[in-house]
Amino acid sequence: MLLLKTDKARQELMPGVRTLSLRERSLLLLADAKPMQELQAMYHGEGSRIVDELMRAGYLRHPSPTASTNDEPPASQALPLPRSRVPLRSLAGTRMYLFDICERMFARRNPDLAQQFHTALRDAKDRWSMLDVGEAMLEEVGYLAGTERAAAIREHMNQLLPQAHEEALAA
Repeated sequence: MLLLKTDKARQELMPGVRTLSLRERSLLLLADAKPMQELQAMYHGEGSRIVDELMRAGYLRHPSPTASTNDEPPASQALPLPRSRVPLRSLAGTRMYLFDICERMFARRNPDLAQQFHTALRDAKDRWSMLDVGEAMLEEVGYLAGTERAAAIREHMNQLLPQAHEEALAA
């Protein structure tokens, strides 16, 4: 079953708004694109607790019973953006994705390197400095997990980038 983001969740994901933890925000970003069971399995089982807390706090909800046949909210509760499996393109979403990759790939294996990447991502003040950090992370992912894994992460990162940034990277 897919969970739906509420208006409160969309507000939380707006640029400049940060009331939730990094894990809560990254799980919230993925909520419309992943099944509930997959979200609950994230972060070594911590995802279940996070999903429950986000639902209790009003950030996530189950589809209404009238919408259960097609997983779409009723017209009176229609989302302002089309629901699709294509992720929304934004620099904020890309940054959150990079934080998540940093956590997954480096936090346990090399905490010092993870901290360096976290700091570099927080300090990146523009798109190019953020993408430079991302490329450095991808290079390390290539060493740790292989070039195929790094390529898959790069492809997903490119799907999250706003169109203009993707075209500029290709140039």
